[in-house]
Amino acid sequence: MNVGSICRHQVVTVNPGTDLVTAAQLMREQHVGFLVVVEPEPNTTYGRPVGVLTDRDIVISVVARAADPMSLTVADLMKQYPAMVDETDPLDQALHTMRRMGVRRLPVVGAAGMLTGILALDDVIDVLSGEISDVSSTVRNEQRIESRLRSPDGAPAAGAGASRDPEA
Repeated sequence: MNVGSICRHQVVTVNPGTDLVTAAQLMREQHVGFLVVVEPEPNTTYGRPVGVLTDRDIVISVVARAADPMSLTVADLMKQYPAMVDETDPLDQALHTMRRMGVRRLPVVGAAGMLTGILALDDVIDVLSGEISDVSSTVRNEQRIESRLRSPDGAPAAGAGASRDPEA
């Protein structure tokens, strides 16, 4: 399973020169706590990622220090050179990067390093929970089939001569 198949392709972005209040308002309007900071590139949807900004960055660096948000831009607070993953990377590689960097979200890039999406732990959990559900359903189904094929004493049930395993 590769990152591009499970990441979100709708990403909320800002430019480095965006004032911080506008960035915070964008977070509120879009119900996100993470913005990818991009340098626009011609003929691309989003551009090239150059940083990330989180709601936590704003709280820790501005609000908690009683700094004037009106005097700051995204470039003043953004984390430059964020960890990123390629859309063709396997999921386990992305999870390793998240763990190593201590982050819950990663910008996803495609050809020529252009932003194509964002991978969040929430997305990974959704996919993995579906996979676990499939495994659980397989076990339950196997038990159901077995109970139909065998009588309580372990002998084959009447009419159960055909095997469910085509290679048996």
